[in-house]
Amino acid sequence: MYIGGTDKHGYHHLLREVLDNSIDEVMNGHASWIEVQLDPDYQGVTITDDGRGIPVKKMKKQNKPAVEVILTTLHAGGKFGGSEGYEVSGGLHGVGSSVVNALSSELTVYIARDGYEWSQKYSRGNVKSTLKRGAATKKTGTSVHFRPDTQIFGDAMKFDPAWAKDLLDAKAYLNAELTIHYVDPTAQEDLTFKHPGGIHEFLPKLIVEKNGRMLHDQAFVLERDEYPKIQVILAWTDSTDEVVKSYANGVRTGDGGSHENGLKQAVVKAVRSYMEAKKRSPKGLTLSAEDIREGMVSVLSLYIKEPQFQGQTKGRLNNPEATALVENAVRPALTDWLLTNGSMADRICDRAELAARARQASRSAAKEVHRKGAVSHRLNLPGKLADCSSTNPGNSELFIVEGDSAGGSAKQGRDRKTQAVLPLRGKVLNVEQATISKVLENKELGNIISALGTGIGPKFELQRLRYDRVILLMDADSDGHHITTLLLTFFARHFPELIEAGHVYLAQPPLYRIDAGKETHWAIDDAERDRIIKGLAKNVKPEISRFKGLGEMPAEDLKQTTLDPKRRRVLRVSMDSEASETIGGLMGKDASVRYEFIMQRAAEAKADELDL
Repeated sequence: MYIGGTDKHGYHHLLREVLDNSIDEVMNGHASWIEVQLDPDYQGVTITDDGRGIPVKKMKKQNKPAVEVILTTLHAGGKFGGSEGYEVSGGLHGVGSSVVNALSSELTVYIARDGYEWSQKYSRGNVKSTLKRGAATKKTGTSVHFRPDTQIFGDAMKFDPAWAKDLLDAKAYLNAELTIHYVDPTAQEDLTFKHPGGIHEFLPKLIVEKNGRMLHDQAFVLERDEYPKIQVILAWTDSTDEVVKSYANGVRTGDGGSHENGLKQAVVKAVRSYMEAKKRSPKGLTLSAEDIREGMVSVLSLYIKEPQFQGQTKGRLNNPEATALVENAVRPALTDWLLTNGSMADRICDRAELAARARQASRSAAKEVHRKGAVSHRLNLPGKLADCSSTNPGNSELFIVEGDSAGGSAKQGRDRKTQAVLPLRGKVLNVEQATISKVLENKELGNIISALGTGIGPKFELQRLRYDRVILLMDADSDGHHITTLLLTFFARHFPELIEAGHVYLAQPPLYRIDAGKETHWAIDDAERDRIIKGLAKNVKPEISRFKGLGEMPAEDLKQTTLDPKRRRVLRVSMDSEASETIGGLMGKDASVRYEFIMQRAAEAKADELDL
């Protein structure tokens, strides 16, 4: 409930909770230095700051030291007020530290405060030692070492160094006065994150990551220190993406929220005001909010009292007043900036008009595709589609198959009543780097659009989907994986509604057939093959067959292993913001992102898995 799950996101959220406690000290002027050190096995971390130190005095009501109450009791955090309460913090739930403690097999807190060093140990939320007073010291601060509980998260879960470095780098951008020290003893990395320019340095980094180019000489900047504290920097680029990195009280709000809505409204209203003042509204062309914001890259950081996050994982800010707070601060300032910098403002307006014309052209192309789409289940379908006889989408499936050969086997092995097969020829277009017009011109993607029947773009209608399940069926080799990735990019960018509604699946065809006596086993990869062989009786000598492709698999085998709903294995595709960013990095124009991804994982690759 508090960390969003026991997957890697929940696991890493524990680190963020403890780090945010140190960041709160920084935001309120009590600290300027933080160190994050990973354990050698990446299953634990130590986070240290030079803040005031968690209070250690005994609380009369509980008859326990304050630090023990904070770490073992929900809603007992140190952010609720009093002489040491925070003006603003990353959240007022008061559960972060106690939840981290409850979900850790071991947690040790070290405190420098009140003239002495203090320490106490915990395990799974329980106290393992009394609060011990150590040597005298003039320093202050807190250090927390914890290891998430393997009984909850599993033995294989580890902290991702790349994720940790990205998080720390972003925190340093948002807090110009902060120095963050990062230590990874295994990789022998000792890094310092320090950005005195704050968000002024953050924006160029984001633009480079998106492989874009600023269209004007200077970025718009708003920094307001009085309450509510707001930091905004934005610029328009030649990229088609709209990028908003929003933060609330130093916490990344990846799902946006009311403050992000306020920024977007302010930008649209300011640009419209400028266009009206300069009488340059285009005739016969309607600019939408998306047209105006296309290519915009921005960073928004808002600090308010009593933030209302959606869930303890704090992915979205829900404070309704934040929309007006941000809009009322940004809109007049941005309007003045546009009027003062006319040449730059004109480039921004030209950019918006260009986006509107492109969108208008794509709408016309989408209408044409939609017009050709079938109203019933049987009309105007692509020639290579072997459709099913059922006209009830609720029990129908579409298999998108790699190549005519595999398509032939699939057509023979399918249930003709409920299963349709659409073979593709070669690798489809990478839509991450293509305009909508290029997508619509691509024959293979056009066949998929026609087969789905939903239309594309503004005219998309989910209720017109012809099949309840769209299943990607590719060879279990590197080419097949590449085609699957290209198709997933296509669905993620142009049919995200299908993914959100749970209509997109990945088939899991076997790579091996293992005949052992009268028994036949199927393995989707080398690891499963080895497990099956290891489980066979010692006196049985298995015969192992490896399929080079789906086209070589007999239709009956394909039916038994991959097509039959009662016996097959399929994976439902889901999408979150992290997956979307990964697609953008690995499929986008910036080759350096892919290079870094490959170099970080080169040691994991096996020779027999590479196409040499």
